[in-house]
Amino acid sequence: MFKALLFGRIAYLCKQILAFCTSSLINKKHKMKQAIILGNIITMDEKRPFAKAALVKNGVFAYIGSAEEAKKLAGADAKVLDYGENYVYPGFLESHSHGHLAGDRFIGQASLGQVGLTDYAKYREIIKEFIAKNPQREFYLASGWVENDEYVTKAYLDDICADKPLFMHTGGGHSMLLNTKALEWAGIDAAYAKKYGYEQVHVDENGEPDGYVCEAPVFEIVPKLPTTLEDAKNYLLAWQDFALSSGFTAVADAGAEVVYHESPKAYHELEKEGKLKMRTYAYMYVTDNIADPKAEIARIAAQRAELSGEYFHIVGAKAFLDGVTEAHTAWQNQDYLDQPGYHGVERFNDHDKMVQLIVEADKEGMSVHVHSEGGGATHFMLDCIEDAEKITGDLDQRNVLAHLHFVTDEDIRRMGATGSIPAVPPLWTAKIPGGPYEQEVSYVGKELTDQAYPIKSFYDAGANVVFHSDFPVSPMMNVKYSIYMAEKRNTPKEMLGGICQPRNVKEAITREQSLRAMTINVARQWHQEHRMGSIEFGKIANMAVFDCDFLHDDIEKVAQANIVATIVDGEEVYKA
Repeated sequence: MFKALLFGRIAYLCKQILAFCTSSLINKKHKMKQAIILGNIITMDEKRPFAKAALVKNGVFAYIGSAEEAKKLAGADAKVLDYGENYVYPGFLESHSHGHLAGDRFIGQASLGQVGLTDYAKYREIIKEFIAKNPQREFYLASGWVENDEYVTKAYLDDICADKPLFMHTGGGHSMLLNTKALEWAGIDAAYAKKYGYEQVHVDENGEPDGYVCEAPVFEIVPKLPTTLEDAKNYLLAWQDFALSSGFTAVADAGAEVVYHESPKAYHELEKEGKLKMRTYAYMYVTDNIADPKAEIARIAAQRAELSGEYFHIVGAKAFLDGVTEAHTAWQNQDYLDQPGYHGVERFNDHDKMVQLIVEADKEGMSVHVHSEGGGATHFMLDCIEDAEKITGDLDQRNVLAHLHFVTDEDIRRMGATGSIPAVPPLWTAKIPGGPYEQEVSYVGKELTDQAYPIKSFYDAGANVVFHSDFPVSPMMNVKYSIYMAEKRNTPKEMLGGICQPRNVKEAITREQSLRAMTINVARQWHQEHRMGSIEFGKIANMAVFDCDFLHDDIEKVAQANIVATIVDGEEVYKA
């Protein structure tokens, strides 16, 4: 077994090296491209943390140091990108996002996220305006709904649109409200509700679905919504434009097939057409308690062989262990206070199948990336990882647990001990009174609510901490606010009218830790630390330029920072 795993790992690494070499050879078919980057360069390289210039040749760093030496080494035709006193960082990396969904929400849906806290009157206005502007559509989808204690049913949506299917999706993506036409279209009736359970399909006093569904039914409905391959390509390009304009040069697509099964093909075709600039590392969606984990990993490996390239690369599997606390579907370690005897929805809860999924992924040089919101889900996953590591002997598979709303001290320790990667959301750390905070307290208690979203403890346990936005599930994917909120555990004053308050401040971290969680640590998640994540000789020349020193400027100035430019492969792809 060990020999087979060893040779499998070696074969995979050889493929990775070949892919890198091939990329370099492709560049060499053309005249050598050179660029000199000038500015205050923060490298994230411990050996050389700061420089004034970088020389780029054929898309990789050829020199980092002084401006004088860079100019001496450069050819006469080298392009100069002079950013003056602005600050140049490695291109920022996103550890958990959803590309197709982001693009769809940009250009294909009614956007409710702009409202902020729940306002059903404003939701109604936005949806009606979208319908009026798009009368040709066969169905309508609105996203960004924030649930609160006010319960709405299909009648709310029927009043907005009664003649076509209308779906209202939460920002988190785990819950959905359907009008009567949408319920009919999706085949959701009393029998369907009984099959999935009344926690996931809510019913009225007559046992008929009232329009509210969550978890598995939502993830069954969304991929069936009418979409074309060309739609998907347009969505991904819109997503790429947004990410590059935000300073991100590579991202993880966590469940690339969740929204549309042809999204991986859309990425692949865009790369062949030369339209991808941002690199995407994708985890393929695995359904709950998949019947045959070995066959599923074989399927994903075949997709990797067929579709992966330099700018779109499949690196593993993605599964959902549970849901979200605000929908009563996160898998907690204890019962919900308002529902004794119930601790949430256990989506992927078959221990043996998860262990097999991890083991089979390891054979292919891949990892498993899971949605793990509640403490019960995280405890389950770490048990599985520990048992899988006893079989594989591989302590460097770099399996990812994302979200981590509530985690016990013991499981934080185990995260570091198993080499598992905590993908944490600094943008979710603040206490939001006036609804969300009080709702959470009523569900899980004040003590647990006030201990939410650990970050520093993961660093202290020796884990490779990465930040995630979960965009567009979270309405922001933002470097400056991530740094600010990781330090302050609160939002900047200009957000949400300044109503937010700090939460769990003992989990605040340093600026350098924040930068690492958006650069070199994410590169490690993808086994790409030899290629990106810092400004070093031989690495891909991806950079983001801001008008702020994130390490030393006052934290309130950090919150006001502006992006200046984004550079991919040594070429400026975005300029403010």
